[in-house]
Amino acid sequence: MNFEISREPLDTQSIIDKVVQREAGAITTFIGTVRELTAGKKTLYLIYEAYESMAVKKLEQIGREIEERWPGAKVAISHRVGKLEITDIAVVIAVSTPHRADAYEANRYAIERIKEIVPIWKKEHWEDGEEWIGNQLETVAYPKGKPEESDLDE
Repeated sequence: MNFEISREPLDTQSIIDKVVQREAGAITTFIGTVRELTAGKKTLYLIYEAYESMAVKKLEQIGREIEERWPGAKVAISHRVGKLEITDIAVVIAVSTPHRADAYEANRYAIERIKEIVPIWKKEHWEDGEEWIGNQLETVAYPKGKPEESDLDE
């Protein structure tokens, strides 16, 4: 399974192994981690949630977009949900392509598209409070802790 939502810690090497191919001259990875400081606030931990079945479909869509845009590309994306501590890995993207420039570009494309279209959201827990952060671009708030049905149709 090259595209998944996981409740378990992500194994970077196993995700990279999914894109190894004889035709590839490059494999790039993006590893997104939980940072301690956001906009000057100290984060204690995050809780990620997702509309899991739709999230997997959207990750698969991103994989297809990359394969169409960069011929010969192979993609694997895993995103973790649940409680994540500081430095925990939240997302791993691995892309292999025949040439390195394409692997870099495709990997960057993948993380930007995840933030645009994949229904994953988080609750930030700080020293002085907590807040559900809306969509991953932080352009739509989810005050009830999850998106409304209309938010998922976008």
